[in-house]
Amino acid sequence: MEKLEIKLNEIEKQEKELQFDYFSSDSALKIGLIIIEKAKILSKPIAIDITKNSNKLFYYSFDGASPDNYEWIKRKNNVVNRFFRSSLYIGTKLKLINKTIEEKYLISSKEYAPFGGAFPIIIKNTGVVGTITVSGLSQEEDHNLVVESIKEYLKLLQNNKE
Repeated sequence: MEKLEIKLNEIEKQEKELQFDYFSSDSALKIGLIIIEKAKILSKPIAIDITKNSNKLFYYSFDGASPDNYEWIKRKNNVVNRFFRSSLYIGTKLKLINKTIEEKYLISSKEYAPFGGAFPIIIKNTGVVGTITVSGLSQEEDHNLVVESIKEYLKLLQNNKE
């Protein structure tokens, strides 16, 4: 129980820290390319999706990724779009109370996947406007790949301002 609470707090901190002043098609492209470069090192077949206001700005699927990856992306994105939290946060919260998404929220796991990999695009003083999602690794690795890529992108922006 304590590990899950620590994890929830860590994810909540990430969601507070990893926010954007703005998010454009160019932002999506740059983050998508960062994810691709990081994924190449892992040599794993993943799929990447970046969507803002229901508009797909970036999608890439490595050779070897399956159509299932796209289905996982859709279901993880549905979680973020409904709860305005990362899919790993919602999945961890459900584990903490020992309930499925069907039991707690009366929604279908065929449409909602509370597993790591979808992270909200949060605009400061606005809120959640989209998702950055990876599928193909373990749920923790999917989540971490997205988080590390956002951190890298925001650091590049910060360095360019200085």
